[in-house]
Amino acid sequence: MELTKYSFGVGDRFSMQGEAQLRAIMKASECGVEFAPVWNKSNREHMTIHSEPAMTRREADAAVKSLGWTKPYFVDADHINMGNVDKFIDHSDFYTLDVADFIGKSATEEEIAKFVGDNSNYLGDFTIPGVDEAFHIDKDMLTAIAHKFLYAVKQAGTIYRHIESKKGRGNFVAEVSMDEVSEAQSPIEMFFILSAIAAEGIPAQTIAPKFTGRFNKGVDYVGDLSQFAKEFEQDLLVIDFAIKEFGLPRNLKLSVHSGSDKFSIYPIMGKQIRKYDKGIHVKTAGTTWLEEAIGLAMAGGDALQLVKDIYKGGLSRFEELCGPYSTVIDIDKNKLPTVEQVEEWSADTLANTLRHIPDHPKYNLHFRQLMHVSYKLAAEQGDRYINLLKQHKDLVGQQVTENIFDRHIKRLFDL
Repeated sequence: MELTKYSFGVGDRFSMQGEAQLRAIMKASECGVEFAPVWNKSNREHMTIHSEPAMTRREADAAVKSLGWTKPYFVDADHINMGNVDKFIDHSDFYTLDVADFIGKSATEEEIAKFVGDNSNYLGDFTIPGVDEAFHIDKDMLTAIAHKFLYAVKQAGTIYRHIESKKGRGNFVAEVSMDEVSEAQSPIEMFFILSAIAAEGIPAQTIAPKFTGRFNKGVDYVGDLSQFAKEFEQDLLVIDFAIKEFGLPRNLKLSVHSGSDKFSIYPIMGKQIRKYDKGIHVKTAGTTWLEEAIGLAMAGGDALQLVKDIYKGGLSRFEELCGPYSTVIDIDKNKLPTVEQVEEWSADTLANTLRHIPDHPKYNLHFRQLMHVSYKLAAEQGDRYINLLKQHKDLVGQQVTENIFDRHIKRLFDL
C-alpha cells in the first residue's frame, strides 16, 4: 500500500464531517492538486469522547461512497503505541507510530555499539547533497545520537512488527512520529534516525520530526520563519539522501503535525516541495470541531447557546482541559472574555471571535485555543450536540469545507 505524493490528514472529533472534509479535497483536485484524504483520530481523542476506531472507518467509507470518490483514501490510527494499537488493527490502514515519549531513554550498550559500528562509514567530514554546511562525524556524536534516539526507534520497530504480524507486510502505511518533544531534531540527527529506522526494517512512508517554534493547537505557527525554512529544506534534502543511502521507500516524505493551523509556514512549505518536487503529509487536528462550533454559533438559537455553554464550562474547568495539552497551547487567561461578555455576544460576534482569520478585529487566539481543548464538553452534551449538528448540517459543513480548502490547501499551494 503506497501513500500518494500529497496527503492531508483530516481530524474529526465526532465523525460527522466526512463529506464536508472530502469536498475540500475534491475542490483541490478540481484545481489540479491531488490529495489523498487521511481521516485521523488518536486514542486520546477516542478516550475523551468515548468513541471507537470503527466510527472513523465508517465515516470515511460513507463519505467516499456518498460523494463517489474513487481515488485513494486512508484511515489513520493516530499517535498509537503498543498499549493501544490493537483496537485500531481492524479499522485502520495508516499507523502513526508515536515514539516521542521514548526519546532520551537509552538503548542497551550492545545496541548502541552496534549502531555506532553500522554507521562508522560516515565518520569524518560529511556532507548532505544540497545542504550548504559541512559536518564532522565522530564516535562521540554517533553515541550521543544513539543514546537519545535509538531506543525510541526500536520502540517504533516493535509497534510496526506487531501491526505487520496482524495485517501483513505492504497492507498499511507506517509513519514515525517524533514531533511532540521540546527540541527540534538537527539534520544530522534526522539522517541517523532514518538510518536506525531502516535498520529496524520499518518501511516508513512519512516521518514527523520536531521543528523549531511552537505549533499551538488551532492557531498559527509561532517562531522564526527563516529558521523554519532552513530546517524544512534541510529535512527534505536529508530524506532524499537517506532514501538512497538506506533503501527506504522512495515516496518517504515529511509529515507536518499538530493541530496548529500553520498559516504562516504554508507558503514556505509549498515553495520548497515544489522546488524539490517532493511530497508532503499535512495533519490538522481539532480544527474541524472548531468549525462545527462556528457553524452552530452562526445558526443562532439553541445552537448558539450551546457553544456559549461550552465556553462557560471551559473556563470553569480550565486546568482539567488544558493540562493534557500544556505543551501545545499558550493561553493568556487575562485575554479571555468573561462568561458575562460571551452571553451578550451575537451569533456573528462569537463566530468571528472563534474563526481563524488573523487580521479580523474580533479574532481572539486565546478564546480559540480554549475552545479547541473543550471538545470534551461538547461530547458531554450527548444527543443535544449531535442533533444540532444534524439539524444544521449544511451550515456547519460549509464552514468545514471552507476552512480546509480556503485557509489550508490554498495557502499551501498558492491557489
